[in-house]
Amino acid sequence: MGKLLRMAWRNVWRNWRRTLIALVAIALGLVFLIFMDGLIGGSRQAIYGNAVRLQGGNLQVHAPGYREKAKRLPLLPLADANAVVQATLAQPQAVAASRRINTAGFASSREATVPVLISGIEPEQEAPVGLLAENIVQGRYLAADDEDFILIGRAMADRLKVGVGDRITLVGRATHEQMRRRTMTVVGIYDLGLSEVEKRMAYVSLAEAQTLFDLRDQATEVVVALESIGQEEMVVAALRAALPGYEVSSWEELNPELKQSMDVDQQFMNVFGLVALLIAGIGVLNLLLMAVFERTREIGLLAAMGLKRREIVALFLLEGTLVGLLGALIGCTLGGLLVGVVGQVGIEYAGASEAGEVVALLGDRLYPKLQVDLLVERALAVAVIAALASLYPAWQASKREPAEALHYV
Repeated sequence: MGKLLRMAWRNVWRNWRRTLIALVAIALGLVFLIFMDGLIGGSRQAIYGNAVRLQGGNLQVHAPGYREKAKRLPLLPLADANAVVQATLAQPQAVAASRRINTAGFASSREATVPVLISGIEPEQEAPVGLLAENIVQGRYLAADDEDFILIGRAMADRLKVGVGDRITLVGRATHEQMRRRTMTVVGIYDLGLSEVEKRMAYVSLAEAQTLFDLRDQATEVVVALESIGQEEMVVAALRAALPGYEVSSWEELNPELKQSMDVDQQFMNVFGLVALLIAGIGVLNLLLMAVFERTREIGLLAAMGLKRREIVALFLLEGTLVGLLGALIGCTLGGLLVGVVGQVGIEYAGASEAGEVVALLGDRLYPKLQVDLLVERALAVAVIAALASLYPAWQASKREPAEALHYV
C-alpha cells in the first residue's frame, strides 16, 4: 500500500495544472459552502436565540399539571420559587433565572379594547438576558418597585392610541378564575419589529402582579436563560433530577413550531450542501476520467509489469481520494478563516425589522458562526465523494488489456 500511495501522490502532481484546477474548484465550492453554513448558523443563533430570549429563557419550570393546561395559562403557584431559582443557577450552563407570573386579560383605553397576555417579571433579573430592555423606544424600562405601571409594545400603543404617561385599564384573570381590574400608567413602549408580539404582550413588575392577582410572594414559573441554544437537553435532565416535584420544560417542548422551523432550515441546508458536494465530485470524476484516457499506455505498461487489476483500481482510488483530501483541507482552512474573520466584525443587516416578522429577530448585524463539527463533516464528505467519483475511472483503467493498452495511440 505504501508503494501505491507514493505512486498516487506522484501521479497527482504529474499534471499539476489539471490537479490545481480541480483543487481550486473543490476548495472554492467548500469555502462557499462553509460560509453559507456559517451564515445559516449565525442567523439561526440570532433568530431562534432572540425568540427564546423573548420567551424569557431556554427553560421554564412550572408546578405539576401546568403543561396539561398550558394553553389556558393556569395560575398554579410554585411551592418554593426561590428554591427553584437557586437550583437552576447551580447549573454551570445557566446564565440567569427569574420568577414570573403569566395570565391573560384585556387592556382598554377610550379608543379600543385589545386582548393581552400579561407577564409579571423581575426587571433587574431579565434585563441582561431579555429583549425588552434594549428595545425601549419611548419612556423607560420597568423597575422592581413599580406600582400601577405597565410596559406595552408599539403595536398595542397604536391600537389603543396611547403614549407614555397615558392611563389604560388592565383586566386580568387571577386565581380561582376571578377577574381583577386596575387602571395603570404606561411607563414605556418597546419596539421589536414584531407587531404580533407587540400588540398582545404587556409587562408589569412581579410585585405588582403578585398584588393584582392575589399571589403574594409567589410565582407561577421560573424562566432560565442558558449560554446558548443546544444545551437544553442536558440541563433539563439535571433539573428534573434536582427538582422532582416540578415540571421542567425546554423551549422546544413548549414551542414545537419553533423547533420544527429550525429542523426545516437544517434539512434545506443539508440538501444544499449535498448538491454542492456532488458538483465537487463531478469535478473529480472528470479529472480522473481524463487521466485514464491520457495514461492508457502507462496503464498497459503497469499491467505488463505485473500490477494486478485490484492494484490499478486502488491506485486510481488513492489519486481521487488524495485530490479530495487536499481540496477539503484547503477549502476548510480558507472557509474557517473567512467565517472566523467575518464572525468577529459581523455583516450589517440594516432594515431587518422591515423585512418580516421572523427576519426582524436577526437584529441589525449578522455574525456568521463557525461550526467545527459541521466543518469536519463537510471535509469528510468531500473526501468520500471524491473517492466514490474515482470508482468508475478506476474500473475503466483496470479493464484495459495490457497488449491493447500498449498499442494505444
